[in-house]
Amino acid sequence: MIGISKLYCGTVEPSDALRYGRRSGDLPSHLLQFSKDKKPVVVWNVTRACNLRCVHCYARAVEETRERELSHEEGLALLDDLAAFGVPVVLFSGGEPLVRPDLLDLARYAVLKGMRAVISTNGTLIDREKARKLKDIGLSYVGVSLDGMEEVNDRFRGKKGAFQKAMEGIRNCQEVGLKVGLRFTMNRMNAQEIPNIFDLLETYDIPRVCFYHLVYAGRGSELVEQDLSHEETRRAVDLIIDRTKALHERGSMKEVLTVDNHADGPYVYLRMLKENDPRAPEVLELLQMNEGNNSGRGFGCVSWDGSVHADQFWRHYSFGNVLQRPFSEIWTDLSNPLMARLKEKKKYVKGRCAQCHWLDICGGNFRVRAEAVSGDLWAPDPACYLTDDEISGKLA
Repeated sequence: MIGISKLYCGTVEPSDALRYGRRSGDLPSHLLQFSKDKKPVVVWNVTRACNLRCVHCYARAVEETRERELSHEEGLALLDDLAAFGVPVVLFSGGEPLVRPDLLDLARYAVLKGMRAVISTNGTLIDREKARKLKDIGLSYVGVSLDGMEEVNDRFRGKKGAFQKAMEGIRNCQEVGLKVGLRFTMNRMNAQEIPNIFDLLETYDIPRVCFYHLVYAGRGSELVEQDLSHEETRRAVDLIIDRTKALHERGSMKEVLTVDNHADGPYVYLRMLKENDPRAPEVLELLQMNEGNNSGRGFGCVSWDGSVHADQFWRHYSFGNVLQRPFSEIWTDLSNPLMARLKEKKKYVKGRCAQCHWLDICGGNFRVRAEAVSGDLWAPDPACYLTDDEISGKLA
C-alpha cells in the first residue's frame, strides 16, 4: 500500500510515525503502514457467498456457498486470539461480508476487543438501517468496490444496477457519518475510468480511494492478458499522482493510495528526484519504514473455512487452520519453510528482484503474481514496471 497523497503531497512526515514509537497498537490508522513491529493486519473472508459475480474476484465468490464457514462461536474465538496477538485491524471481506447474518455482531466484538474493524464490500446491501448499525457498532471504515462508472462497473460486477446500488450505499454511510471510500482495480478494460473516479471523489465528497493493481488470483487469474503493460502502468500511476496533486492544490485533501504493486514506491520517489522536490529524502525514509510487500508478515488472511493464508490472494497454499491451532500460533510457527522464508523473503527472491536497488523498500513485490506466471514463487514479479536503469539505482 503506497500512500500517494501521504508521500507526494506531504500529508504525512516521518516524525508523525516516530512520535508513536512506530508500534502497531499505538499508531492511528493512517500511519499503520509505517509500523515497526508489523503486527499483521488480517483479512477475514467471512463468507464465499456474494450477491454479485465480479469478473476479477480473487475468492471466486458464488451466489450461495455450500462450503463450511466458521460458526459464530468459532469466529469469536478467532477474534479473541487476534486481539491477544496484537492484530491492529480486522478487515471483514468475502465474498460479500454483509451477506453473512452475524457480520454486525462479529465486527462489534472485534471493536470491543480493541481492534479496528473495517469492511470491504460491493456496497449494494448498505441501506439506511444497515449504515446506521455499522456506525453504531464502531466500524472504522467501509471500502466500497467500484470498477468505473455505471456501464463499466455493472459489466465488471455481473449485475445491472450494481453501480446505482453501490452509490446509494455510499450516500447512506455518509449520512450517518461513517467513513467510506472507494476501491478500484486497474486493468485494460477500465483504466480509462481513472479520471472519472477522481471526479466522483469530488462530486460526492468521498475522502479516500485505493487504486489496486491486478493480482492474478481467483477469477483474476483469467485476466492476465488484460493487465496493464509496464508502459500503461506508468501512465496510470502518473495520472493518479497528477490528479492527486491537483486535488490538493485546490484544497481538496483526499487520501489516495495505490495497492498491490510496491514498485509504485520507488517510482514516486524517483519522480520526486526528477522534479527536484526537497521532500524526496523524507519520502525515502517513509518508504523504508513501510518496507513494501508484507504478505506472510505484516499482512495475513483467514478464509471462510478457517484456513490461514499469506494474504487473501494466496488461497492455493494454507499454513494451517484456526480450527486446529490458533492463528497466532500458525503465524509464528517458523517450522513451516514457506512461512519462515516469507518473514525474510528478501533473501530468497531471484533475478532482477534480487539485484534491485529498491528491494528494501519494495520487499520483492507480489510472490503470487510471480508464481502465477512462472511457476516459481521466488521469480521476479512480472508486474514490476521499473526499468533496468531504475532498479540499478543509477537514477537515485
